[in-house]
Amino acid sequence: MRISEAAGRYAAHLERVRRLSPATVRAYAADLRSLTEAVGDTDLAAVGLEDLRDWLWRLAENDAARATIARRTASARSFFTWALGERIIETDPSIRLIAPKRGRALPKVATAQTLDEVLAAAHTRAAEGDPAALRDAALLEILYASALRVAEVCACDVDDLDHDQRTVRVLGKGSKERVVPFGAPAAGALTAYLVRGRPVLAARGAGTSALFLGARGGRLGTRAAYDIVSAALAPAIGADTVGPHALRHSAATHLLDGGADLRTVQEMLGHASLGTTQIYTHVSAEKLTAAYRLAHPRA
Repeated sequence: MRISEAAGRYAAHLERVRRLSPATVRAYAADLRSLTEAVGDTDLAAVGLEDLRDWLWRLAENDAARATIARRTASARSFFTWALGERIIETDPSIRLIAPKRGRALPKVATAQTLDEVLAAAHTRAAEGDPAALRDAALLEILYASALRVAEVCACDVDDLDHDQRTVRVLGKGSKERVVPFGAPAAGALTAYLVRGRPVLAARGAGTSALFLGARGGRLGTRAAYDIVSAALAPAIGADTVGPHALRHSAATHLLDGGADLRTVQEMLGHASLGTTQIYTHVSAEKLTAAYRLAHPRA
């Protein structure tokens, strides 16, 4: 069986059996396309360990990030393990494939004061009553208040909000549902948007239950949401490319700085592993170390 045919069957397995999200399935498919382009659309059983190593070496030579190479290594391993189980191949060449260690890049974090200024500017624009500005202010507030992923926010419906409890129900990675709180500023921005902004945007479309709407009245897409957040954050943070994840990173760091328990932050972020959440303790430790060096007489 050729690689492309096996990859198609594997994608169907990921979607129907493992029930992975469409975005995750697309990521696996992209990794396997990279492999196919490197070794040719040959018989899968003919692919050996040296072919896989050569593929990864070419990626490294083309300056692919270590995280990208590590992910593609994991995708290849998973694919060949599945193919062995399906008896498409008799031996798994990926068993001895070693991925490079991922770099521990610290996330981009904005200060609380910087975000106060960004949100204040968004509210100033929203005060004029423009429906898109009202939506943008609410979007920025909920992303920072609840440390949500942009895809989670864009997938929210109006009924997912509980205004009395100030919580929002989201469907995270692996279709895991969680309920996350938000504060008074986010509640005020959401109410203003729902009362004065969303009805105007909704009138332009065919009707949808989506919480956040685009210019034509349909559900706001993740790409559009990224652009909205980037336009608001980039000038303040001083980076060319900064998006919704900067708000998520900042919220997590600020929670820990304020004394929140690590497991509470893990639950709020929807991380399956506590180790994933622990990267934010490094961000907080950096700030602590910097303050110590400036302030302690024997630093």
